[in-house]
Amino acid sequence: MDATNIISLLGGVAMFLFGMSVMGDSLKKVAGSKMEMILYKLAGNPIKGIILGTGVTAAIQSSSATSVMVVGFVNSGMMQVKQAIGIVLGAILGTSITGWILALNSLGSGGGIASMFSTEVLTGVVALIGIVLWMFAKKTAHKNIGGIMLGFAVLMYGMSMMSGAIVPLRTDPKFIDMMTSFTNPVLGVLIGVLVTAVIQSASAAVGILQALAVTGAVEFDMAFPILMGIGIGASVPVMLSALGASVNGKRTAFVYLIIDVLGAVLVGGIFYIVNAIVHFEFMTMEMSMVSVALTNTLYRLAVVILLAPCIGLLEKLVVAMFPESQEALEEKADMDKLEPRFLDHPTLALAQTKEVIDSMAAKTLESVMGVIEVRREYSKDGLKRVIDLERVIDRYEDKLGNYLFKLTSSDLDEEHSREVSKNLRVLSDFERMSDHARNIAESIEEINEKKIVFSDSALHELTVLEDAIREITDVTIFCFANNNYNNALLIDPLEEVIDDLCDTMKTNHVERISRQECTLEHGFVFNDMITDYERIADHCSNIAVDILEMISEVEGLHAYHKQPDFRQDEFFKDHFEEYQKRFAI
Repeated sequence: MDATNIISLLGGVAMFLFGMSVMGDSLKKVAGSKMEMILYKLAGNPIKGIILGTGVTAAIQSSSATSVMVVGFVNSGMMQVKQAIGIVLGAILGTSITGWILALNSLGSGGGIASMFSTEVLTGVVALIGIVLWMFAKKTAHKNIGGIMLGFAVLMYGMSMMSGAIVPLRTDPKFIDMMTSFTNPVLGVLIGVLVTAVIQSASAAVGILQALAVTGAVEFDMAFPILMGIGIGASVPVMLSALGASVNGKRTAFVYLIIDVLGAVLVGGIFYIVNAIVHFEFMTMEMSMVSVALTNTLYRLAVVILLAPCIGLLEKLVVAMFPESQEALEEKADMDKLEPRFLDHPTLALAQTKEVIDSMAAKTLESVMGVIEVRREYSKDGLKRVIDLERVIDRYEDKLGNYLFKLTSSDLDEEHSREVSKNLRVLSDFERMSDHARNIAESIEEINEKKIVFSDSALHELTVLEDAIREITDVTIFCFANNNYNNALLIDPLEEVIDDLCDTMKTNHVERISRQECTLEHGFVFNDMITDYERIADHCSNIAVDILEMISEVEGLHAYHKQPDFRQDEFFKDHFEEYQKRFAI
């Protein structure tokens, strides 16, 4: 095998991988979002999950993509780990369909009518239709179908290049000796794992094995362990997708590896034990592209059949491997308080809801205080904590919101109705405060990455603003947790001072930019942070009004506190002036 053949082989691999990428991306554009919704809505039990995982993976041509989607669903709390395991099993089976598509490459090897259905003719027709749709179709959906066809054509052309480049190996003694060494099952599995981990695609690895089969040097006892290794290697991209995921996300990603390893051990173990007793005649059978595809499918089907009854055990295994953090256990304990049986008893339900919202409020306070600390002393762990808290608070809002909406269907009296409405508004305010904290965290990350340094005067102003934000957030959370009327009256004067402070800071920063003390780039990120801090104060004011409405039982404060007369109150004016002095720049 000379340099020309090697370059042709590598070029074929490149074309093959590119074609798979184009075809897969186009398939996802045509059906990806629909597939996601199908996965989310219909994965109600493990059997449905297996069927759905098989179908979706066959459609989008990537078990990794399906599994990564599922990791995302579990990570966001939209799907349970047990449901995800069924889909992963289905994805492992569904990805074998690609091997059958590649087996089309062996069609038309004879003459006559068979040649009309050869790979070259099929690829040419598909490429011609694809390029017409890609270039001339007006609808995006039709262009994407053209992309699917072009990707398929490139994939098949790459396969032909690989097969052609490998032809000289038919009679190469060194190649035959090397392939013979793969009859050692352990070595074959390791080769399969390595190749798949490097190219990040089980389908592509199977395609390379099918191309090698064209040489006639691949026998069943060589191909089978390699196929087992390919299954294990396919878990690498899914494992990578779980970096930074929640505990459940990591469990879902890791279960992909466990299934593939257990599948190889169980199916391989049973097969080789039976072979030692029976001595299968087909072990030395020369493999073709079709027989590789068939073996791959049968192996994966055997894995699914063996492990499908063990979904519950697999779940327990990954739960034991990735135990919940203390915070996750606390979150679960909070959500357990939202007992559906209490919905018929509004007083009990609202009492439980208040406890859970108090936990959400405490996490919101931690988020705001945390981002201020990170701004003053940069820390990657601190940034990650703020971002993680935003996700946690989102989950609290979703579950609490759903529970409160269910409560509205009960026969509520006027007081209970007002409390439910107040709680729904407060949920939104706490969630938005954590969103703004995350926005500030992202601005801080930008400052760190771009090495932005603010002037001393800008830093002084930012510090004063942050002190005011800490004060208003701390008072707001305390008042909400304790239904404290007197301190709630302090929030609005402070919010007005923060508004004025933000306006002054923006004006001062424009002047600094004009004097070239700060750049325009500094101005954008500085203003972004000021705006987010101001929004946090606004939400604190909203919560204060809700507290005052509930305690005073005076409705309409939301409208009234926006009127000028509200600002003329002596209490308001005295504390406004006090806060002006404390937080002066």
